[in-house]
Amino acid sequence: QLQLVESGGGLVQAGGSLRLSCAASGSGFSINVMAWYRQAPGKQREWVAVVSSGGSTNYADSVKGRFTISRDNAKNTVYLQMNSLKPEDTAVYYCNVHWVRLGGEPSSSWGQGTQVTVSS
Repeated sequence: QLQLVESGGGLVQAGGSLRLSCAASGSGFSINVMAWYRQAPGKQREWVAVVSSGGSTNYADSVKGRFTISRDNAKNTVYLQMNSLKPEDTAVYYCNVHWVRLGGEPSSSWGQGTQVTVSS
């Protein structure tokens, strides 16, 4: 099973920035799509951004122009650079990684979540 460890959350004032990281560990796997989701209190988990294995990116309208997703394939790590943060960005952020083990079936794993709180 692929293990994911997130870091980088915290408390920031509106207009500030944070950078989230999600590192995958394990052996004998190939990572495909990497994405970030978030879940605010009382709301459903929502998709935030995605990056393909080739580096193509896509963003939810609510974060477009403020957030940047990137990946370092050598480190099996995905990042989310969040700028111009707003109080409505407050949520627990989760990374989601689609992967396949050599000779196995495609699978998906979630990170443990990291809290991002934006104060007004």
